[in-house]
Amino acid sequence: MMNDKWARLIGIPLISLIIPLIQDSEEMLAFNQVSLQHFIACLVFTTAMWEGNRFIFILMRRKYAGYQQTRNRIIVQTIASLLYTIVASTTLTFLLSVTIKHCEFNQANIIGGIITSIIPTLMVTCVYESVYFFEQWKKHIQRAEALARENIQSQLEVLKSQIDPHFLFNSLNTLAALIDDTNEPAQKYLEQLSDVYRYVLLSKDKNTVTLEEEMKFVESYSYLIKARFRENVQIDNQISAEYHKYMVPPLTLQMLVENAIKHNIISKDKPLTIRIVSDNNEYLSIENNIQEKLTFEKSTKVGLQNIINRYNFLTPKKIEILTNNQIFSVKIPLLGQV
Repeated sequence: MMNDKWARLIGIPLISLIIPLIQDSEEMLAFNQVSLQHFIACLVFTTAMWEGNRFIFILMRRKYAGYQQTRNRIIVQTIASLLYTIVASTTLTFLLSVTIKHCEFNQANIIGGIITSIIPTLMVTCVYESVYFFEQWKKHIQRAEALARENIQSQLEVLKSQIDPHFLFNSLNTLAALIDDTNEPAQKYLEQLSDVYRYVLLSKDKNTVTLEEEMKFVESYSYLIKARFRENVQIDNQISAEYHKYMVPPLTLQMLVENAIKHNIISKDKPLTIRIVSDNNEYLSIENNIQEKLTFEKSTKVGLQNIINRYNFLTPKKIEILTNNQIFSVKIPLLGQV
C-alpha cells in the first residue's frame, strides 16, 4: 500500500489553489463568491484526478510489478490515465454546470476542463512514477548484489571441494572401460551417471536452460534413483511437448525430485510417487505423496530456498508451495521460450 497520506493532504489543496491563480490571479485575489466557486471546482477536479489516477497506479503496479516491466507499465498506465482523465473531466464539467451558476456545459468548457485536468494528472504521474521507479531500481540492485554474493559463496564451496569435477568425470570414463562389456546393468548405470555429471558441468554457469534439456537430465537422474530404490519410486513425467522450449533455471527439477526422496519414507509398503505436470498457465507442478520420515534432524530447506532465490532474480512470478495431509506440491513458473 502507498504511504502517501501527507502528500495527498497537502498536494490536493495546494494544486487546487495554484491552478486558478495561474489562470486568473486577479479573480482569485478578489476573495469573492466567484473565486470561491473557482477554487471549489478546481478542488473537485484535482481530487478526482489524483485519487482516480492513484487507483490506476496501484492496479498497474500489481499487474506489472517487476523492474523489467517498467516500459509496459508506463505505456498501459499512461493510456489508462488519459482515458480516465477525459471521461472524468467531461463528467465533472457536466455536474458542475448543473450545480454552479454561470458554468455551462459546452465544448469550450469541456476542452478547458480536460486541459486543466491534465496538469494535476501529469504532476501526480511524475511524482508517483519517479518514487516507484527508484524504489524498484534500488530493489533490483539489491537483488543483483545478493545474487552476486550467493554466486561467490557457491564458488567458495566449490573451491573447498576436495575432488576436481573434471578429474571425477574422467575417472568415470576410465571406470567404464574397466567394466566388463557383458555387465550391461553396470555399464548402463555408469553411462547415466556420466550424463548426469556432464549436465552439471555444462549448466553450472548458465542462468537458464530449456525444459527439454532439463527433462533429459531428470531422466538420467531418475535411472540412478530407480537403480537404488527399484519400483519403490515412480517418477511420472506429464509435461506436454508444447512446453519443451520454455526456460527454467538448471537443476531445478532435479533438486525438487531429490527433495521429495530425501524427506519421505520409501519402501515396498510405502512407494513414493513423484509427478511432474504442466498446466495451461505456464507453470510446472512437482508433487509427491507425503509419507514424512520420522527423524530428529530438522530440514534446512536450503535446496528449496536456493530455487526461490534464483526465481526472485529471474522473474516477478512467484513459486507456489502447496501442501495438505496427502500431497506436497511445488509450482514453478516457466520463463518464456527460446
